[in-house]
Amino acid sequence: MSPERLWLTANALSERERWLLAFCVKQLNSFLYHNSLAPGASVSPDVFLGHNSMGIVISTNVEIGKRVTIWHNVTLTAGRAERRATKGASSSGADGHGPASAGAEQGPRSRIIVEDGVTIGANVVVIAPRASTLRIGKGARIGAGTVLTSDVPPGATVVGASPRVIPRDPPGAD
Repeated sequence: MSPERLWLTANALSERERWLLAFCVKQLNSFLYHNSLAPGASVSPDVFLGHNSMGIVISTNVEIGKRVTIWHNVTLTAGRAERRATKGASSSGADGHGPASAGAEQGPRSRIIVEDGVTIGANVVVIAPRASTLRIGKGARIGAGTVLTSDVPPGATVVGASPRVIPRDPPGAD
């Protein structure tokens, strides 16, 4: 069975609230194809995962449209939800040092929307900023090795920035 079919099966089981079975199918997919494809992601049945989906990581808050191609070692991850303190709650825990867990509520979650006909090249990382939606427009192409943190208009091609060297402090420059 292909990694796409296993992912769609896990999604269907998740929608039917068969969480344990969905998790088992996801784990089988991960074991066979070395990927991490969240059962909660919304994905079109005609998605194509290149090179048997090797190294692909897709989180739950991702929507993938029709005729999307994703090559190997791609990561699509939505940032965490925005934390908002409730009235009267401090920003630290009971001891005054750690994060508050009881006094904070979660804001809107980040999402990634990949529209129809998008091609995502190998080794691409797409990260939606905290509490926002990142949209990759219809027919867009994302070049290999690109790190993407903002929207892409329909039909656009995005390629990674050239690397830059950050020099190390010279020895003895304390």
